[in-house]
Amino acid sequence: MQNRADLHRHLDGSLRESTAMELATELNISVPKNLYFKPHMDLGTALSHFEFTLSLLQNTKNIARVGKEICEDANADGVELLEIRFGPHLHQREGLRLEEIIDAALEGVDGKAGLILCGLYGDDPKLIKSFVEIAKDRLGVVGLDLAGGPDSSQEFKLEDYSEAFSLAAEYGMGRTVHASEGRSPEEIITAVTKLQAQRIGHGVTLLENPKALELVLENDIVIEACPTSNLQCGVIPSFQEHPIGKWLDLGVKACLNTDNTFFSQVSSSSEHQNALSINGMDEQKLSKAIENGLAAGFTRR
Repeated sequence: MQNRADLHRHLDGSLRESTAMELATELNISVPKNLYFKPHMDLGTALSHFEFTLSLLQNTKNIARVGKEICEDANADGVELLEIRFGPHLHQREGLRLEEIIDAALEGVDGKAGLILCGLYGDDPKLIKSFVEIAKDRLGVVGLDLAGGPDSSQEFKLEDYSEAFSLAAEYGMGRTVHASEGRSPEEIITAVTKLQAQRIGHGVTLLENPKALELVLENDIVIEACPTSNLQCGVIPSFQEHPIGKWLDLGVKACLNTDNTFFSQVSSSSEHQNALSINGMDEQKLSKAIENGLAAGFTRR
């Protein structure tokens, strides 16, 4: 299989299993019985799995190590272009400053991957803006993301992050947003029109709103598809029914990504190979998805 891109891979969801077990033993942290994602969980259950891996990544040494190993594993798997994302504020339990955490991740990837900083739905927009300010002169940070998902208890809405994303655009950072992961395609419209998103993570419900589709096509928005993750998080009924085949037919610039290699027990090569079983997919469309991914990387100069 030709070399590929993986533009949507989370640091705290993509540890080596051996490293996770080693660090858990070293830190005397219990390993959960239900460690991996399973099909048709809801997103909230999936997100709760990160509590374990985040507990392992509360010092700069471990953050750098995992970043380095993710790059090594991706390279061995034929990934030519890699971007790793994470929420630096989730690694502050031991009092680390955001700058220290981001620098540890940059040290680990050592220029072999671009780093994307993730805020979470519901976070204070001022915090997300602080990520951007820290990234201003750290060119290894190539993008900004909003991850997780919204709920009615959150004070802040998607559009409230527009100032942080506008600043990211000013500094030459790429913008991507987890949107419409089984939720309303209106999120895609907001992400593109208010947050200047260039890529959308997941975007599963895109075809449910003609305006969202038109906006994606007109603005050459890239959809970061993660079919295995979508099945596990319960946002598609079966792997075969993922809409990427339909997207590609319509001219949407979609690509395939792992999301979380550890929790989902996937690799870039397995995700691409398995994608051939998706309705409407074939070798030609798979090659197009690979081409889309390789052309969609964030770069800063």
